[in-house]
Amino acid sequence: MLKAVLFVWMTVVVILALGLPMVNQPQAWYQFPTIPALEEKARIMFFHVPTAWLSVVAFVTSMVYGIRYLRNKQTEDDIKSSAAAGLGFLFCFLATATGAIWAKFSWGTYWNWDPRQTSIFVLLLIYGAYFALRSAVEVEEKRATLAAVYSIIAAITMPFFMFIMPRMLASLHPEPILNVQGKIQMNATMLIVFVSSLAGFTGLYYWMWKLQVRAQTLESKRHFS
Repeated sequence: MLKAVLFVWMTVVVILALGLPMVNQPQAWYQFPTIPALEEKARIMFFHVPTAWLSVVAFVTSMVYGIRYLRNKQTEDDIKSSAAAGLGFLFCFLATATGAIWAKFSWGTYWNWDPRQTSIFVLLLIYGAYFALRSAVEVEEKRATLAAVYSIIAAITMPFFMFIMPRMLASLHPEPILNVQGKIQMNATMLIVFVSSLAGFTGLYYWMWKLQVRAQTLESKRHFS
Protein backbone atom coordinates (compact mmCIF):
# COMPACT_ATOMS: atom_id res chain seq x y z
CA MET A 1 0.00 0.00 0.00
CA LEU A 2 2.74 2.45 0.96
CA LYS A 3 4.62 1.73 -2.25
CA ALA A 4 1.54 2.53 -4.35
CA VAL A 5 0.86 5.75 -2.45
CA LEU A 6 4.49 6.84 -2.83
CA PHE A 7 4.43 6.09 -6.55
CA VAL A 8 1.33 8.22 -7.12
CA TRP A 9 2.54 10.98 -4.77
CA MET A 10 6.00 11.27 -6.32
CA THR A 11 4.60 11.10 -9.86
CA VAL A 12 2.32 14.06 -9.13
CA VAL A 13 5.16 15.98 -7.45
CA VAL A 14 7.50 15.47 -10.42
CA ILE A 15 4.82 16.51 -12.92
CA LEU A 16 3.99 19.67 -10.96
CA ALA A 17 7.62 20.53 -10.17
CA LEU A 18 8.70 20.27 -13.79
CA GLY A 19 5.48 21.15 -15.57
CA LEU A 20 3.98 24.23 -13.91
CA PRO A 21 5.05 27.43 -15.68
CA MET A 22 7.29 30.06 -14.12
CA VAL A 23 6.27 33.67 -14.72
CA ASN A 24 7.50 37.00 -13.38
CA GLN A 25 4.18 37.90 -11.79
CA PRO A 26 1.99 34.83 -11.16
CA GLN A 27 -1.71 35.51 -11.63
CA ALA A 28 -3.08 31.97 -11.58
CA TRP A 29 -2.84 29.31 -8.88
CA TYR A 30 -0.88 26.96 -11.14
CA GLN A 31 1.98 29.41 -11.81
CA PHE A 32 5.34 29.58 -10.04
CA PRO A 33 7.14 32.91 -9.51
CA THR A 34 10.40 33.37 -11.39
CA ILE A 35 13.35 33.18 -9.00
CA PRO A 36 15.83 35.99 -9.84
CA ALA A 37 19.17 34.71 -11.21
CA LEU A 38 17.94 31.10 -11.10
CA GLU A 39 14.79 31.21 -13.26
CA GLU A 40 14.00 27.73 -14.71
CA LYS A 41 17.07 26.29 -13.02
CA ALA A 42 15.35 26.79 -9.67
CA ARG A 43 13.23 23.69 -10.34
CA ILE A 44 16.13 21.50 -9.25
CA MET A 45 15.51 22.62 -5.66
CA PHE A 46 12.45 20.33 -5.58
CA PHE A 47 14.91 17.41 -5.75
CA HIS A 48 18.18 18.80 -4.40
CA VAL A 49 16.86 20.07 -1.06
CA PRO A 50 14.95 16.85 -0.15
CA THR A 51 18.01 14.70 -0.82
CA ALA A 52 20.16 16.98 1.35
CA TRP A 53 17.45 16.90 4.04
CA LEU A 54 17.42 13.10 4.03
CA SER A 55 21.18 13.03 4.44
CA VAL A 56 20.57 14.73 7.79
CA VAL A 57 17.63 12.47 8.67
CA ALA A 58 19.77 9.40 7.98
CA PHE A 59 22.57 10.69 10.23
CA VAL A 60 20.10 11.15 13.09
CA THR A 61 18.43 7.78 12.50
CA SER A 62 21.78 6.00 12.44
CA MET A 63 22.81 7.74 15.66
CA VAL A 64 19.57 6.87 17.47
CA TYR A 65 19.85 3.18 16.69
CA GLY A 66 23.58 3.30 17.38
CA ILE A 67 22.80 4.53 20.89
CA ARG A 68 20.17 1.81 21.26
CA TYR A 69 22.69 -0.82 20.22
CA LEU A 70 25.23 0.37 22.78
CA ARG A 71 22.56 0.13 25.46
CA ASN A 72 20.94 -3.18 24.50
CA LYS A 73 23.49 -4.96 22.25
CA GLN A 74 20.66 -6.07 19.96
CA THR A 75 21.70 -6.98 16.41
CA GLU A 76 18.43 -5.51 15.13
CA ASP A 77 19.49 -2.04 16.26
CA ASP A 78 22.86 -2.38 14.51
CA ILE A 79 21.07 -3.41 11.32
CA LYS A 80 18.73 -0.41 11.53
CA SER A 81 21.65 1.95 12.16
CA SER A 82 23.64 0.50 9.26
CA ALA A 83 20.64 0.61 6.91
CA ALA A 84 20.06 4.29 7.72
CA ALA A 85 23.73 5.08 7.08
CA GLY A 86 23.60 3.28 3.73
CA LEU A 87 20.63 5.33 2.59
CA GLY A 88 22.28 8.43 3.99
CA PHE A 89 25.27 7.79 1.74
CA LEU A 90 22.94 7.38 -1.25
CA PHE A 91 20.99 10.58 -0.61
CA CYS A 92 24.16 12.50 0.27
CA PHE A 93 25.61 11.44 -3.09
CA LEU A 94 22.41 12.55 -4.85
CA ALA A 95 22.53 15.89 -3.02
CA THR A 96 26.15 16.34 -4.10
CA ALA A 97 25.34 15.43 -7.71
CA THR A 98 22.24 17.63 -8.00
CA GLY A 99 24.13 20.46 -6.30
CA ALA A 100 26.92 20.13 -8.87
CA ILE A 101 24.38 20.28 -11.70
CA TRP A 102 22.81 23.37 -10.15
CA ALA A 103 26.28 24.93 -9.83
CA LYS A 104 26.99 24.26 -13.52
CA PHE A 105 23.77 26.00 -14.53
CA SER A 106 24.25 28.94 -12.16
CA TRP A 107 28.01 29.45 -11.88
CA GLY A 108 29.31 27.86 -15.09
CA THR A 109 31.23 25.08 -13.33
CA TYR A 110 30.22 21.87 -11.60
CA TRP A 111 32.50 22.44 -8.63
CA ASN A 112 34.14 25.51 -7.12
CA TRP A 113 34.46 24.49 -3.44
CA ASP A 114 31.66 26.76 -2.33
CA PRO A 115 31.11 26.30 1.44
CA ARG A 116 27.90 24.32 0.92
CA GLN A 117 29.49 22.14 -1.74
CA THR A 118 32.41 21.54 0.58
CA SER A 119 30.18 20.71 3.55
CA ILE A 120 28.06 18.15 1.66
CA PHE A 121 31.25 16.61 0.24
CA VAL A 122 32.67 16.26 3.76
CA LEU A 123 29.46 14.53 4.85
CA LEU A 124 29.84 12.16 1.91
CA LEU A 125 33.35 11.31 3.11
CA ILE A 126 32.06 10.78 6.65
CA TYR A 127 29.46 8.33 5.37
CA GLY A 128 32.08 6.56 3.29
CA ALA A 129 34.39 6.24 6.31
CA TYR A 130 31.55 4.59 8.25
CA PHE A 131 31.41 1.71 5.79
CA ALA A 132 35.19 1.54 5.54
CA LEU A 133 35.22 1.05 9.30
CA ARG A 134 32.59 -1.68 9.16
CA SER A 135 34.39 -3.55 6.41
CA ALA A 136 37.72 -3.37 8.28
CA VAL A 137 36.43 -5.15 11.41
CA GLU A 138 35.58 -8.85 11.14
CA VAL A 139 34.24 -9.57 14.65
CA GLU A 140 30.53 -8.78 14.49
CA GLU A 141 30.02 -7.39 18.00
CA LYS A 142 33.16 -5.26 17.85
CA ARG A 143 32.18 -4.01 14.37
CA ALA A 144 28.70 -3.07 15.55
CA THR A 145 30.05 -1.33 18.66
CA LEU A 146 32.64 0.72 16.78
CA ALA A 147 30.11 1.60 14.08
CA ALA A 148 27.61 2.73 16.73
CA VAL A 149 30.20 4.99 18.39
CA TYR A 150 31.22 6.38 15.00
CA SER A 151 27.59 7.10 14.04
CA ILE A 152 27.14 9.11 17.24
CA ILE A 153 30.31 11.15 16.64
CA ALA A 154 29.34 11.68 12.99
CA ALA A 155 25.86 12.89 13.94
CA ILE A 156 27.32 15.33 16.47
CA THR A 157 29.62 16.85 13.83
CA MET A 158 26.87 16.97 11.18
CA PRO A 159 25.17 20.21 12.38
CA PHE A 160 28.48 22.08 12.07
CA PHE A 161 29.02 21.06 8.46
CA MET A 162 25.37 21.43 7.41
CA PHE A 163 24.20 24.49 9.31
CA ILE A 164 27.07 26.39 10.92
CA MET A 165 30.09 26.35 8.60
CA PRO A 166 28.15 27.41 5.45
CA ARG A 167 26.82 30.44 7.35
CA MET A 168 30.24 31.42 8.66
CA LEU A 169 31.75 31.72 5.18
CA ALA A 170 30.72 33.72 2.13
CA SER A 171 28.69 31.59 -0.27
CA LEU A 172 26.96 31.91 -3.63
CA HIS A 173 24.52 29.18 -2.64
CA PRO A 174 20.90 30.33 -2.09
CA GLU A 175 19.87 30.33 1.55
CA PRO A 176 17.80 27.25 2.48
CA ILE A 177 15.26 29.26 4.46
CA LEU A 178 11.96 29.98 2.73
CA ASN A 179 10.15 33.28 2.44
CA VAL A 180 12.54 35.37 4.51
CA GLN A 181 13.78 38.69 3.23
CA GLY A 182 16.81 38.16 1.04
CA LYS A 183 16.07 34.47 0.55
CA ILE A 184 14.28 32.48 -2.15
CA GLN A 185 10.71 33.78 -2.37
CA MET A 186 7.96 31.23 -3.02
CA ASN A 187 4.27 31.72 -3.61
CA ALA A 188 1.73 29.33 -2.06
CA THR A 189 1.74 26.95 -5.03
CA MET A 190 5.52 26.62 -5.14
CA LEU A 191 5.67 26.16 -1.38
CA ILE A 192 3.01 23.43 -1.46
CA VAL A 193 4.86 21.54 -4.20
CA PHE A 194 8.15 21.99 -2.34
CA VAL A 195 6.76 20.69 0.96
CA SER A 196 5.02 17.86 -0.90
CA SER A 197 8.37 16.92 -2.41
CA LEU A 198 9.98 16.91 1.03
CA ALA A 199 7.17 14.71 2.35
CA GLY A 200 7.33 12.37 -0.63
CA PHE A 201 11.10 11.93 -0.44
CA THR A 202 10.86 11.37 3.32
CA GLY A 203 8.24 8.67 2.74
CA LEU A 204 10.47 7.15 0.07
CA TYR A 205 13.38 7.12 2.52
CA TYR A 206 11.25 5.40 5.16
CA TRP A 207 10.05 2.73 2.72
CA MET A 208 13.59 2.09 1.46
CA TRP A 209 14.89 1.94 5.03
CA LYS A 210 12.30 -0.64 6.10
CA LEU A 211 13.07 -2.67 2.98
CA GLN A 212 16.81 -2.52 3.65
CA VAL A 213 16.34 -3.51 7.30
CA ARG A 214 14.25 -6.51 6.25
CA ALA A 215 16.86 -7.58 3.67
CA GLN A 216 19.77 -7.22 6.10
CA THR A 217 17.85 -9.10 8.81
CA LEU A 218 17.24 -12.04 6.47
CA GLU A 219 20.90 -12.00 5.44
CA SER A 220 21.95 -11.99 9.10
CA LYS A 221 19.70 -14.96 9.90
CA ARG A 222 21.08 -16.92 6.94
CA HIS A 223 24.62 -16.13 8.07
CA PHE A 224 24.05 -17.60 11.53
CA SER A 225 21.77 -20.50 10.54
